[in-house]
Amino acid sequence: MTSATYDFIVVGGGPSGSALAAGLAHSAKRPKVLLLEAGGTNEDRNLRVDGQRWLTFQNKAMNWGYKTTPQAHCNNRELDYSRGKGLGGSSAINFGVYSVGARDDYDEWARIVGDDAFRWDKIQPRFKSLETFHGDLPPGIDSKYAAPKPENHGTSGPLHVGYAGEWEDDVCPMLDLFEEAGFPLNPDHNSGNPIGMSVLINSSNRGLRSTANDLLTPAPDNLTIITSSPVQRVILEGNRAVGVESNGQMYRAEKEVILSAGALDSPRLLMHSGIGPRNQLEQYGLPVVKDVAAVGQGLRDHMFCSLVYTRKKGDTARASFYGVPEKMDEALEQWKRDGTGPWSKFACEMGVGWFKLDKLVASDEFKALPPEERDYLTRETVPHYELVTHFPVHWFIPDFPQDSLDYSCLAILLYNAQSRGEATLQSADPNEPLRFDPKFLSTSFDRRAAVESLRDALRFAEYEGYARNNVAMLAGPQGDSDEELLAYWRQNISSSWHMTGTVKMGKPSEVDAVVDSNFKVMGIENLRVADMGVVPVLASCHTQAVAYVTGMTCAEKLIAEYGLA
Repeated sequence: MTSATYDFIVVGGGPSGSALAAGLAHSAKRPKVLLLEAGGTNEDRNLRVDGQRWLTFQNKAMNWGYKTTPQAHCNNRELDYSRGKGLGGSSAINFGVYSVGARDDYDEWARIVGDDAFRWDKIQPRFKSLETFHGDLPPGIDSKYAAPKPENHGTSGPLHVGYAGEWEDDVCPMLDLFEEAGFPLNPDHNSGNPIGMSVLINSSNRGLRSTANDLLTPAPDNLTIITSSPVQRVILEGNRAVGVESNGQMYRAEKEVILSAGALDSPRLLMHSGIGPRNQLEQYGLPVVKDVAAVGQGLRDHMFCSLVYTRKKGDTARASFYGVPEKMDEALEQWKRDGTGPWSKFACEMGVGWFKLDKLVASDEFKALPPEERDYLTRETVPHYELVTHFPVHWFIPDFPQDSLDYSCLAILLYNAQSRGEATLQSADPNEPLRFDPKFLSTSFDRRAAVESLRDALRFAEYEGYARNNVAMLAGPQGDSDEELLAYWRQNISSSWHMTGTVKMGKPSEVDAVVDSNFKVMGIENLRVADMGVVPVLASCHTQAVAYVTGMTCAEKLIAEYGLA
C-alpha cells in the first residue's frame, strides 16, 4: 500500500468538507490539505441550470440513491433518502433553497454544547463571509415583498445567493393572498428571524446554481483534490488517527483527519474504523477500538407533504412552458447562451414561509415535552412548520396528468420532529451503506405537529381569495379530521433530505455525544467530524447553509489551535 502525506485530510467534498478544506488551505500558514471525494468532479456547467435544479437528483452518477427502511408509521413505505455524490455533495443536487434558520437555533446549539462559538452573533459573520448576496428585485417588483438589510448579508463570498432575475407572474399575487389570509410578510427570511411569508433566497444567480464546488475554485496550490476516491476507513495507531485508506491507497495526515462525509456516511466510516456501538461491530466481525454507543444514533430530519390544486386557465403560465417540449428545448438553448429565459424563471422564485402553531403549543403532546424543548420551541424566532409555494410537483407525482399543468402546489414541511432514528451497520463491507431508519411520525408530538401544520396550510388553501381559482384538488386529504389529516401524511410523506445528528456534538459527560465542541471524536486523537451529523439541533431551515457554517466553524477552530493564522 503506497502512501502520501499531508497536514490535514478532509473526507467529503460537500458543503461542510468544501468549506473546511477551503478555510484551512487559505489560512496564512498554507498547510498541505487533501480533500478526498468519493464521486466525480460534477464540472459540467449544464448540471447547474437553475430551473432544472428540481431534476438533478435523478442523475444517478450524482446521487448515492439511498432509501430508508420501511417506515412503520408511514404505511411501511420506503422513502427516498437521496445524498449528493461528487464535488459539491448534496448542494449539487438539492433544490436550491438557501435559508439560514433562526438565530435561536444557534443560541440553542451553543447552550447544548457549552461553547459560545456557535451563538448567532458568532455564526452570522461566517454566513456573511461565505456569500455574495444578490438582493436586486426584477423591474416592477415592490420592495414590500423583499427588503433585505445590507448588515445581514455578505458581498464578497464564493457562494452566490439571492433572488431569481425573473419571476412567474403569479408569485406576487400569491404573496398578497397570504397576507390577506393572515400570514404576515417577512422582508428577509435570512435576517435571523424567519417567521412570516418571504420571497425565497436561492443558492443561484443569473440562472446558474451555486454549489460547494465554488468554494474550491480556483484551488490554491496547497490544496489537493482527488475525486473518485471513496474512503473505506480511518487508519488508527492505537487511539490516534494517522490517515485514511481509499481503494488500497493510504494517505497520511501529520496533523488531523476530519470526516465530512455527511450524517449518513460519517457514522459508517467511524464504525468501519472500529469506533461505534460494540454490539454492531462485533456482529459483523469488525475490530472494536472504542465502544461508542451513540455513533449512528439520534438521526433527525425534516419531512414534507404537498397540497396540489388545478387552477383556472390563465392563473399560471406553467402549462404553456412545461406542456410544450419544443419550448423547453428552445429555452435550454437560450440558457446555454446567456443564462436567461424560462429555465431561469419557472420554479426559480417562490414564496416561502415559516410559522408558529398556537394549537400545537396548547396541545397535551407539547406539554409532555421536556422543559428545555418546550422553552426552545416557544422562542421568538423558532418556527413549527414551513410552507413553500410554486413547487414543481408534476415532476414528482408519477403519471401526473399533462392536461393539469395549470396547477398550484403548496409544500408543507414539518419542523422540530422529536423522533430519533438511527443509521446502523448492515454489512462488514465498508463500501456498503448503513441501514437508515429515521422513524418518521413515531412520536405523539410529531403526529400532532403534522396534523396541525397541514390544518394551518389548509387554512390558506381554503381562503376564498385563493380557493376561488381552484378547479379540482389533485392531491390532498379526504377531510379535515385529525385522522384524515394524519392518514394523508402517512401515505404522502417524503424526507426533506435534511439528515442531522448521527455523530452528535455535546459535552464530554453526555452519553449521546460523540464529538466535543471542537469537533474532536472523544477518546480518539487527531480525528474530528464536521458535517450535519454533529449538529445537535434540527435547524429551522433547509440545512445546506448549516452544513457550510459547520465546516467554516471547524476550520476556524483548527486554524486557531494550530496557529495557522
